[in-house]
Amino acid sequence: MSEFLPFVRPHIDEAAIVAVGEVLRSGWITSGPKVQEFEKQLSAYFSGRPVRTFNSGTCTMEIALRIAGIGQGDEVITTPISWVATANVILEVGATPVFADIDPVTRNIDLDKVEAAITSRTRAIIPVYLSGLPVDMDRLYAIASKHKLRVVEDAAQAIGSTWKGKRIGSFGDFVSFSFQANKNLTTSEGGCLVLNNDDEARLAEKYRLQGVTRSGFDGIEVDVLGGKFNMTDIAAAIGLSQLPQLDAITARRHALARHYFAAFGADFERQTGVQQPLKDFENTNWHMFQIVLPHGVVRAEFMEKMKARNIGCGVHYPSIHLFKLYRERGFKEGMFPIAESVGRRIVTLPLFPAMTEADVERVCAAVRAVLV
Repeated sequence: MSEFLPFVRPHIDEAAIVAVGEVLRSGWITSGPKVQEFEKQLSAYFSGRPVRTFNSGTCTMEIALRIAGIGQGDEVITTPISWVATANVILEVGATPVFADIDPVTRNIDLDKVEAAITSRTRAIIPVYLSGLPVDMDRLYAIASKHKLRVVEDAAQAIGSTWKGKRIGSFGDFVSFSFQANKNLTTSEGGCLVLNNDDEARLAEKYRLQGVTRSGFDGIEVDVLGGKFNMTDIAAAIGLSQLPQLDAITARRHALARHYFAAFGADFERQTGVQQPLKDFENTNWHMFQIVLPHGVVRAEFMEKMKARNIGCGVHYPSIHLFKLYRERGFKEGMFPIAESVGRRIVTLPLFPAMTEADVERVCAAVRAVLV
């Protein structure tokens, strides 16, 4: 039988391993010169905007909300189809999450439903770019401007994605990226927040390290309630080795996604009832290749049969509002029917740069064999 093919495998080369070894031998392994250099290079990548790095792509969103002054009594609109962190950060700052259903084609938040969900208490929108596919950025920011809302872009999966030729992160309001192990650019764990100005960047620095401001040799002041969210030089060294490769990584993902569509063939959806992802090769970075299974197919059984063929699959994501934490806050089944349907049937197929075209063909053949 063929070797097990996971749905993702981190792209770590020898240069990254050497870079980490150099940091470990340097004696400076927490936040230091590598973090500063990584932030500098990320800022250049995002057209000179201020960037601060963190130990996750979750705290980045929480800190953005805190910088925006969002808290008790405020509402923040987001999508039910994301990792639960997207909604959890709203609760963390004391605000109320408000969900808007998704578009069945893009699987991203439906901007018509976002506008319908806005109330006098709405202060922000957190759109999520599922699989790296942006929402309609022009429409998003038109809505935000009209209603005087802040935007915290959950671009966790979208580094390397674009909108009308401009990199996601190079424009907009707050933009949060994740560098977790399965992302297109990884630092093993980590993330960054793209900010609007130096004042926001300085406040982000306070929030990521206990609210501390230092001056001189022994001057310490604390004027905000911060946490412990700093990135290490070990993680930054990995990121520095990956950033120059990002365009090539994105191009390879595009090539593999194109091969998926070719290998499945023109009649695949009609023959199987499977919904393939939107065929977007202009804006998305192809972080994931996701299908939605036909009604009546039990996802766990499908995944078990794929595993029996030595192919791993993932689930990204179940509907957030159906988790117990959110049911206890009044959410229930039937409130967001499109998200609920997709959340029960979505499956992530293998896609990572080290895959070959033969690997893609093997996955497609296995999907057909399981479903047909």
